[in-house]
Amino acid sequence: MDTLIARAQQQVEERQDELFALVAKLVALPTVSPPARNTLEAQQFLERQLQASGFETELWEVYPGDPNVTAVKRGTQGDKYRSLLLNGHMDVAEVGDTREWQNDPFTLTLKNGRAYGRGTADMKGGLAALLFAAKLLEESGIQLKGHLLLHSVIGEEAGEAGTRACMERGYNADLAVVADTSGLAIQGQGGVITGWVTVQSPMTYHDGMRSRMIHAGGGIQGASAIEKMAKLIAGLQELERHWAVTKSYSGFPAGSNTINPAVIEGGRHAAFIADRCALWITVHFYPNEDYESVTAEIEEHLLGVAQGDPWLRNHPPTFLWGGRSMIEERGEIFPSLELDLDGEGLIGLADIHRQVRGTAPSVGMSPSVTDAGWIGRRGIPTLIYGPGELAQAHAVDESVDMRELVDYTKIMIAFIADWCNRMKPEFIED
Repeated sequence: MDTLIARAQQQVEERQDELFALVAKLVALPTVSPPARNTLEAQQFLERQLQASGFETELWEVYPGDPNVTAVKRGTQGDKYRSLLLNGHMDVAEVGDTREWQNDPFTLTLKNGRAYGRGTADMKGGLAALLFAAKLLEESGIQLKGHLLLHSVIGEEAGEAGTRACMERGYNADLAVVADTSGLAIQGQGGVITGWVTVQSPMTYHDGMRSRMIHAGGGIQGASAIEKMAKLIAGLQELERHWAVTKSYSGFPAGSNTINPAVIEGGRHAAFIADRCALWITVHFYPNEDYESVTAEIEEHLLGVAQGDPWLRNHPPTFLWGGRSMIEERGEIFPSLELDLDGEGLIGLADIHRQVRGTAPSVGMSPSVTDAGWIGRRGIPTLIYGPGELAQAHAVDESVDMRELVDYTKIMIAFIADWCNRMKPEFIED
């Protein structure tokens, strides 16, 4: 087995042109999100590559024009040996003004040891590496006793339900690796959820009635929803400061758990008192928190603020959290992900990384978010581990280090072969 793995890894070195041809093909397909609904051709290409490498595949629609590809290469003793899920997203960030790019963002350019193009770092480079690893495993004759699954999903860039939909379909594994941008660090992540806080008056009053609401003896117990929302915004700031003092998590700067009042919408016309105001907030929370408990804490606090106001007490705010698509619903959820530092998967991956790269990988927390939280939430031990620097994600002249991409392919060949040939604990004899 070791000889076969070493031979496959040497093939990565000798056939780098094939690896970068895969990257070039994926980069050339402009799967930009938003606007999205444009990944079908790219996913069909990826599906054909997986089929040629011995996978059973299914291409299924999440949104029109945006399908997921789920694939499995069945192990020879899948009931007794460990399964591995590999996950990556096909969509890429917006390009912006192409005149700011030195080269066509959808044409791969290899220069000075780097591969340039939209998605090279985030994360078509990682997807191409997984495809090439699967191809070389198939060609090498390395037998996998456990199942190998690969999911190419849509919607990660816009908080859409690609990976979430896979988990809702019931896919499972003993370990997952999300090949998103981590610079070959092994990472977990905090979480993000968006939400709407809404204040609604039961009555709409003309602007001329304002004096009767705010002066003694006016007799109208009305209010401006915008002014009442200002009290709730102040309440959110108080809660955010409280979190900064009372909560922390190793690997995150103090105060990383934030509540951002991102967008406010209110009123209907200058001739009326604002009868409705909605605040769109973005909440960042730590890996040891889940979005249900965090949103419940926000609701409890704001309802407490409302109890201190005579009008809000009778017209409390309402809440709408998250969503399956920032594009369709103006809402998203990225669950958090803790790392098990003593987990066999993390230790095994770190060991193979060390063998290939000569040094131990960094282990910690991503300052960004990925789909990995949805897999971890399913109960699958999950690691974020992929090529590419986070600073390159979404950047003009996005690029990835070519050596890093080659090494990542070599690492994943060895890790897949190692993990999928480990017996499940319940079958190991004492």
